[in-house]
Amino acid sequence: MRRYQYYFILLILVVITLVCVFSFIYYIPARASLLYGPPANHLSISNRIEYSARLLSYGDELSTPLNPNGAEQNFIVSSGESISSIAQRLQESNLISNADAFFDYVVYTGIDLTIQAGEFNLSPAQSIIDIAKALQKFSPTDATLVILAGWRMEEIAASLPTSGLSITPEAFLSAAQTPPQVLDFTSAPSMEGFFFPDTYTLPRETTLDQFLDIVARNFAQRMTQDLITAFENRGLTVYEAVIIASIVEREAIHIEEAPMIASVYLNRLAINMKLDADPTVQYALGYQFDKNSWWKSPLALNDLQIPSPYNTYLNVGLPPTPISNPSLEALMAVAYPEATPYYYFRAACDGSGYHNFSVTFEEQIANACP
Repeated sequence: MRRYQYYFILLILVVITLVCVFSFIYYIPARASLLYGPPANHLSISNRIEYSARLLSYGDELSTPLNPNGAEQNFIVSSGESISSIAQRLQESNLISNADAFFDYVVYTGIDLTIQAGEFNLSPAQSIIDIAKALQKFSPTDATLVILAGWRMEEIAASLPTSGLSITPEAFLSAAQTPPQVLDFTSAPSMEGFFFPDTYTLPRETTLDQFLDIVARNFAQRMTQDLITAFENRGLTVYEAVIIASIVEREAIHIEEAPMIASVYLNRLAINMKLDADPTVQYALGYQFDKNSWWKSPLALNDLQIPSPYNTYLNVGLPPTPISNPSLEALMAVAYPEATPYYYFRAACDGSGYHNFSVTFEEQIANACP
């Protein structure tokens, strides 16, 4: 009888534990999302749970002003200043009650990536949430540069003259050969692959070094420990993962196919098979004056014989550097690819942009368009 009582008590404890775990994993993030909006897309699941729990622990502190009758004061955010420094100075200036609450809120929402350098008129009559949002307001005189996923550095350089930044394409390409220190963990020889696709709204007086640092920090902040560990579990360094993701980005017209495409390249690498990736040949060919494009399409058979370390039809293994700047989705696809037996894929014949995948070369040939 005692044995059954013991099992019954154990069962109750297991149920209670499961209920607690369920609440922690599902209820807490859902509650935080309801109160503070959805978490930033780049946060890992564990980070979302962690920051959600922290935000809920602050109660009304995030939405309650420190002093409803407080006067406005000038607050200056320096270029390149860290979020923790900004949070601490806001508290020291008696603008907010809790620097940690401010830090956790801006990281949870992703506002930490859009806080602007410059002068702001802030008041303790504003809540922490209000002040966080005020720090990301843009001036109509700010410059805006959009970096698209899949662009190579030269395409970013070409967009600079219309951005409003006083940075020449020539100076940009020269400086981008030396990555900022924030990218030291990647061992990257240049910034190719690390210009995180995003909309960058910046003061027009932003210098070239400041711009490169901002972009590099944006990339570094997306490299969560969970993502780095996922790369390592596949035997990849961050740099190798970025190289593969840069190829996947150029191949995946529909980004939802990225995990499948990543699986093909990882499967090929695992058996020391050539990648045979068209985008690497396109990168090697360079600018096509007749097409006014950096990406020749379609490729001719003789293009596949171009002597270049980037030609993965001739060389086994990865190209020496990334061949484009991949999105977070492409990076995630390399970290968490589909588990497939596929070694081949080619464009579907319906013009949809999707691909047909196959295990053998014979199946690949059979998938050719009539």
